[in-house]
Amino acid sequence: MLIAGATFLSGTAGLAGEGRPVPAPAVDETAKTGMETAIVAGGCFWGVQGVYQHVEGVVSATSGYIGGSIANPGYEAVSSGATGHAEAVKITYDPEKVSYGTLLQIFFSVVADPTTLNYQGPDRGTQYRTAIFATTGEQAEIASTYIAQLEDDGLFDAPIVTRVETASKFYRAEDYHQDYLTLNPSSPYIIRNDLPKIANLKTFFPDRFRVRPVLEMH
Repeated sequence: MLIAGATFLSGTAGLAGEGRPVPAPAVDETAKTGMETAIVAGGCFWGVQGVYQHVEGVVSATSGYIGGSIANPGYEAVSSGATGHAEAVKITYDPEKVSYGTLLQIFFSVVADPTTLNYQGPDRGTQYRTAIFATTGEQAEIASTYIAQLEDDGLFDAPIVTRVETASKFYRAEDYHQDYLTLNPSSPYIIRNDLPKIANLKTFFPDRFRVRPVLEMH
């Protein structure tokens, strides 16, 4: 991501914004009522949040940090790569409108390249790893089974390196990171790396696409 002190690396391998539609998971969550939570890491959280804010059934999508070794991490500490945290997005969703499996299908189709280790597009470091942070045992089983399914289908040109991790404490990112894609559509970073993801979401999942995003900052 382009913020003061950040570095932009150019190149084509793992270019953010590329996508490919993948089949739905063969195993999905059991029927539920009430709000559920999913947490995913797919590189810079600006684009991840922006995608899920456009998904029907998502109630909120919050950028933050998870999976590290210190309490109350901030952007500067996480960006150093020394804390072990990943930039991630916590998704609150209505399972009667969108399933956990569909959220993962969107993740692998639109959000992230699951074959690049510790980088997405121009962003390098363990903080940009792809991971699914399961909040329940059922989520862990669904995610692990789905990754195995995608590997068996041979849909990607390299092995999937996305890890399934047990969710630890999620720390909300600073306000200036929230709704970044929506508030900065003319940013060169957003144009190159994230707006193509929104376009892919609309193309691959037209029935799931909502034109007006659900924003974190009201």
